[in-house]
Amino acid sequence: MTAAPAPSRGPLSPKLLLFLTIFIAMLGLSVLFPIIAPLGRELGLTETQIGWFSTAYSLAQFVFSPVWGSRSERVGRKPVLLLGLVGFSLSFGLFGGLALLGMQGVLAGGTLFALLVASRLLGGLLSSATLPTAQAMMADLSSEQDRAAALGLIGAAFGLGVVFGPALGALLSGFGLTVPIFFSAGLGLLTALAAWRVLPETRRADAAPAPSGERRTLLRSPLIGLFLAVSALYTLASVGMEQTIGFYVQDTLRLDAGETARTVGGMLAVFGLLAAAVQGGAMRPLSRKFAPGPLIMAGLLVMGAGMFLLPLGQTSWGITAALGVIGVGSAVLGPSLSAALSLSAGPDQQGAVAGLNSSALALGRMTGPLLGTGLYQGAGHAAPYLLSGGVLLALLGWLLLARPQLRPAPAERVTGQRG
Repeated sequence: MTAAPAPSRGPLSPKLLLFLTIFIAMLGLSVLFPIIAPLGRELGLTETQIGWFSTAYSLAQFVFSPVWGSRSERVGRKPVLLLGLVGFSLSFGLFGGLALLGMQGVLAGGTLFALLVASRLLGGLLSSATLPTAQAMMADLSSEQDRAAALGLIGAAFGLGVVFGPALGALLSGFGLTVPIFFSAGLGLLTALAAWRVLPETRRADAAPAPSGERRTLLRSPLIGLFLAVSALYTLASVGMEQTIGFYVQDTLRLDAGETARTVGGMLAVFGLLAAAVQGGAMRPLSRKFAPGPLIMAGLLVMGAGMFLLPLGQTSWGITAALGVIGVGSAVLGPSLSAALSLSAGPDQQGAVAGLNSSALALGRMTGPLLGTGLYQGAGHAAPYLLSGGVLLALLGWLLLARPQLRPAPAERVTGQRG
């Protein structure tokens, strides 16, 4: 069985403390969004090579997210979360040091590229402990009725990180393109320290262990398999956009590296602000009025529309408006998928199902960058966004066909027992 909600330490509730921890961690990650494209070009790398940074990171997350999610069932949530935060910090420090050596001419060519990719593999391996554990902690602390809204808080923390992170990264890039990377590394360590001091453990030490073979059992459920496939494919569509938006802005608006970082930072701040407003405010009433299935379909429709609008934007405001539409759609889609998966699993499988979801998300993040950058480089600037929009609308059609299955009764939940 899972833990009862842990008492808060001090004036803040455990949910709010977890929200702040994830917000700060996401802030550290998102400060890099505006600088990755111009930094890669400054290092003499191609668009496809730059895409490998995210692919390597996500490959390691794909492999290890389920491992960390299941491990949090056995050893507790808090130590696994702390490991993820510290690993995030160390790997970003290594990536920043290598990039700095590349900019100084100490490292170059294939050696520089290989070392940068290796540092991203290490980062994905360790930091993949963070999201599934945070989702499982939030599930521990919430009732079934409030599950979607509670997981929406995790989404809101990510969204707010995307609001302030790119703007902060753009500001810090004025002191050098590697400065935001070292800022992220330091912020990760501070976040780990704060989480160690204030976050409670949400899974009791005497809780019953999850059944053996839990991941295989969960994957045998057609409903869970459907939701995991949607997670992977929508993330592929989203990340294909994210990895090319810096190139698109730089090439469409004809900006230099510094101007690109600042402009993309402002655009992504609008994207994140709208996403956080939806996840932090609208998701609670929406999740109480609608089941996760209809909300997932609404998110796919809005997000797909934004993707088709993006290549039509030839000005800063046009691109920003399209990103805002995408942000609103993703804000509805992400927490609704997490809630649907959580409600489809048993109480002692929350860490395992969150790990599987993180692995599905990582699969999308692994393939999306290479597909997006490859299309941008080889098929034209609009190609990644047209593909992403098409994938999202195809998922919507798939779910419409599967609509009768999208709201399982409690008795249909997957358990660790066979038969």
